Amino acid sequence: MGALMEKSSAAHRVYAYAFAKIYALLVQKAERKGRTKKEVDEVIRWLTGYTAAGLQKQVRSDNDMKTFFAEAPAMNPKVKLIKGTVCGVRVEDIADPLMRNIRYMDKLVDELAKGRPMEKILREDV
Repeated sequence: MGALMEKSSAAHRVYAYAFAKIYALLVQKAERKGRTKKEVDEVIRWLTGYTAAGLQKQVRSDNDMKTFFAEAPAMNPKVKLIKGTVCGVRVEDIADPLMRNIRYMDKLVDELAKGRPMEKILREDV
């Protein structure tokens, strides 16, 4: 999605996508690159504050992306350290908080799939 698409209503259709379907795609992306579902879960839990049980409840639910993030216990305070691009869009420049959170999740899984060490993905070295 380009920067212009971020502002269009078409771009925000992702809010209505089922979290479980997006989650499955994120796991597939990571597993294709030799990473694990457990690592994807760790990254998503770090970002959102869900417990393991809470995340699995969301995966089993029919919640959309908007609801998934609305019900997130607490976004990690280190999210501001997530920088870079996803689909050509700089995550730190996205004005809409929900879209930015969705892109943060995608960016973290991208880093995982690219083989980045978990402590760097979770910004433990900062």
